[in-house]
Amino acid sequence: MILPLSYYQNEDVVFLARDLLGKSLITNIGGTITRAVIAETEAYAGEIDKASHAYGGRRTNRTEVMFRAGGVSYVYLCYGMHNLFNIVTGPEGIPHAILIRGIILEDGIESARNRTGKNLQKGQLIEGPGNTTKTLGITREHNGLLLTGDTLWLEDNGIVIAPENIVVSKRIGVDYAGDDAHLPYRFQIKNNTLK
Repeated sequence: MILPLSYYQNEDVVFLARDLLGKSLITNIGGTITRAVIAETEAYAGEIDKASHAYGGRRTNRTEVMFRAGGVSYVYLCYGMHNLFNIVTGPEGIPHAILIRGIILEDGIESARNRTGKNLQKGQLIEGPGNTTKTLGITREHNGLLLTGDTLWLEDNGIVIAPENIVVSKRIGVDYAGDDAHLPYRFQIKNNTLK
């Protein structure tokens, strides 16, 4: 079942970041379907989170998409080389976002291999948000897309990750955010496996 837009419009970005673990993330790039299970996320709590691009209500050409109603993609370039895929959440005007940091590859293996130049396998953990987007074929061209369309979408596949199988920790690479860098907003499937 494709997740409806109403799912993303929940105001609790931390709840959603945790709840997205185990959901399927699917791309249709050039007619090729690639499917993966979300294995790692990070929550960014909009205007009140010093680690967020929209902290303090900052609105720029890049961040404007974050102020849209939840259920759209936010893809930006990091370090001049990596496209990072985020899911905008919350009601319109509340710029919450969830960074997808890791996936478990399910289908579209050959396309994923061609995109990455790596001998990827079904069931393999793809670590890091840059590797995630490269594997799935997500680029900045996909910024601002509705996540209920035919290019990029999420599905509830029935997988439920038990609380004891979720690792909660601080986010990576946000030391500039002071105390907010230590918030427990990073979620991973324990041992990065669904078994």
